[in-house]
Amino acid sequence: MQLQEHNLISNNIKIYAGHIEPKETKGVVVLVHGSGEHSGRYMENVIPMLLSTGLAVVFYDNFGHGKSGGKQGHCPSYDALLRLLEKVIEKASFLFPKAPQFLYGHSMGGNLVLNYALRNTTQLRGVIASSPYLRLGFQPPKWKMVLGKALLNIWPSLTLSSGLDPNGISRIPGEVEKYNSDPLIHDLVSPMFSFPVMDAGEWAIANASSLSVETLLIHGTEDPIIDFKGTEEFYENSNTTTLNLIEGGYHELHHDICEEEVLNIIQNWLRKQL
Repeated sequence: MQLQEHNLISNNIKIYAGHIEPKETKGVVVLVHGSGEHSGRYMENVIPMLLSTGLAVVFYDNFGHGKSGGKQGHCPSYDALLRLLEKVIEKASFLFPKAPQFLYGHSMGGNLVLNYALRNTTQLRGVIASSPYLRLGFQPPKWKMVLGKALLNIWPSLTLSSGLDPNGISRIPGEVEKYNSDPLIHDLVSPMFSFPVMDAGEWAIANASSLSVETLLIHGTEDPIIDFKGTEEFYENSNTTTLNLIEGGYHELHHDICEEEVLNIIQNWLRKQL
């Protein structure tokens, strides 16, 4: 698998991106990672599964994440997140002009791909949202919410710890260990990177009925980070979604004991769309 790297510029910030293609390209997936992590964490299992399905993969690290520039855990605005995603989709169209396009987002990436599909008239063949960040699965301390909302207007770039417990990502201790020791992972988040994302999650649930793209939703029922019931609600409000709830699954299903089952569900769904 040969990786080609690209450097993009968005909001005057350097963005790390890249693509990998299979021997025969039947389609292309734009991959969007979750909060605090980076695209490199999909190289071991998700990307090989997509390549084996005949799909090229275009990936990137979001503002303040992974190998991209910008203040860690901060972004210019929610609109800037959607504009950057659009830029990467345009890059995918340039690289693979005739290939059907898919979006694949995990957690915060799931929030972005669903919002992008809801807010744009697109030619997308399909969307995959894994544990999409539509509603938090835990209640942050009240003082943090009050302070954060006040800071959104005065100091939107101030970063605090997200309060995310890494033990919630997987039931495999080795995966949690890998997460904790990854130098490109951080748990910082600014008011600008948290409150608009939360609002966009609720907006997506409320407006799910206008989704016109075939969409696969997948979520673990024991995810302590993002509430699977938010995903369920999105599914109930929409006519174009397929929902797979993974009994007992934690937040990162592709790094959990159900990894094989989850990758098979995604691959089978993609084959149907192709």
